[in-house]
Amino acid sequence: MEIRQAEDFGARNRHVVVSPELTILIRPFAIDAAPYPERPVVVACDSAQSSLRFVEGEAIAALVRGETGSRVVMLFDEAVFRRLATPFPRDADADFHLPVELRSILRAMLDCDLPGEPGDLYCAAKAVELLCEATRLLRDGALMPLAAETVLSHADTQRILGARRLIEERWHERLTLESIAGACGVNREKLRRGFRALFSCSVAEAISERRLGQASQMLVATDLPVSSIGYRNGYQNNASFSRAFVRRFGVTPSDYRAGRIAA
Repeated sequence: MEIRQAEDFGARNRHVVVSPELTILIRPFAIDAAPYPERPVVVACDSAQSSLRFVEGEAIAALVRGETGSRVVMLFDEAVFRRLATPFPRDADADFHLPVELRSILRAMLDCDLPGEPGDLYCAAKAVELLCEATRLLRDGALMPLAAETVLSHADTQRILGARRLIEERWHERLTLESIAGACGVNREKLRRGFRALFSCSVAEAISERRLGQASQMLVATDLPVSSIGYRNGYQNNASFSRAFVRRFGVTPSDYRAGRIAA
């Protein structure tokens, strides 16, 4: 494994050749000069744009253009994807919203300030984790394509993605369509239509899914009363929490807890 750094970008700009099948570029400075695997494909993550891209062919070298300070680019041999039982995506929707599960891994790579080989090893491990999680989400159909320009402008797409991030980060607060629209700088109707176009669900459904997912984890991992778990996850009373939980999981919170613990 080797590291190359660009003087123009500083010590946190890394170019790590992990193996003939994997090269990692953090804040990339010369993608076209990087050693390519035999059958190169790319996974590119951009924190600023909240995007995940799968790229191949001539488009790979073009990734060097534009803002690179928030980007991690991983060049893989396509055989890596086959070993992960996930075909490389080649359709028009190869650009996806970067989900919260991957943003924390990306942030750890961008923030790594360990010098030399310790930093290289850390970033290599995080790159493998990022690829495994990205391919798992891709295989499960859980990655959300970025909206087509015919549906939303680039600026509005970024605002709707901001609404999704707000839900992921502040799901436990009292959120309304109006409050989210105001926080993201978009009107209520555009948020409603744009959110549906991007994520194939309503704002209310996204909030409910986030809250109920967290609640289901707390039912198994803690011994808190059901009513307390509901309240901590944004439900004002136990009845509304139970109704929502039954609609999502088919059982009451108490039965869900009992079944998971017994298993």
